[in-house]
Amino acid sequence: MSDSFALNAEVRELAGKGASRRLRKEGKVPAIIYGGAKNRKPTSLTLEARELVKALKNEAFFSHVLTINIDGKEEQAILMDLQRHPAKGHPLHADFERVTKSSVVHKKVPLHFTNEDQCKAVKLQGGKIQHSATDVDITCKVSDLPEFIEVDMAKIELGTVLHLSDLVLPKGVELVELNKGADHDAPVVSIVKPAGIIDDADDAEEDAAEE
Repeated sequence: MSDSFALNAEVRELAGKGASRRLRKEGKVPAIIYGGAKNRKPTSLTLEARELVKALKNEAFFSHVLTINIDGKEEQAILMDLQRHPAKGHPLHADFERVTKSSVVHKKVPLHFTNEDQCKAVKLQGGKIQHSATDVDITCKVSDLPEFIEVDMAKIELGTVLHLSDLVLPKGVELVELNKGADHDAPVVSIVKPAGIIDDADDAEEDAAEE
């Protein structure tokens, strides 16, 4: 987590859909920051749309501790939710949670599938990679928060299905779904055999049938 991100914000006094529309027309994005000490109240914020859009282009922004400068006072936070325009994709509203290094967070992080072009099941056996998930829900301390979870596909064989329990997790990171029980061990990625490809087992069955 070598990257660092900072956003400038102002306390927003006016709330409601009408006020939010006016802010967006002025190149602003409404936001809120919450959490922290028990007596801390949520604070409505206004962000510069241009600054936020630039930060969102970096995937690491979504899983890093951010510095939010609120009227000259710094707050440490992570992005918990982002609402985008359904057609244009620009940000409409952002939710931030205040954190410290010891804070335990529940966060969604992306999966990075590496070495897919080097996978023998694809190169030599004509297999096809099918992704069942592109991100996972994790829980960990803020200091252990990863940018992504890597899934190395180089040695995955034809017909293999990788589940959540097969993922190699960084130290201190747990998968939320697996904490719910074995029934939640969902598939993540598989390499399937395209129609028309017959493997040795199929050949053996056909030979036995003919005999």
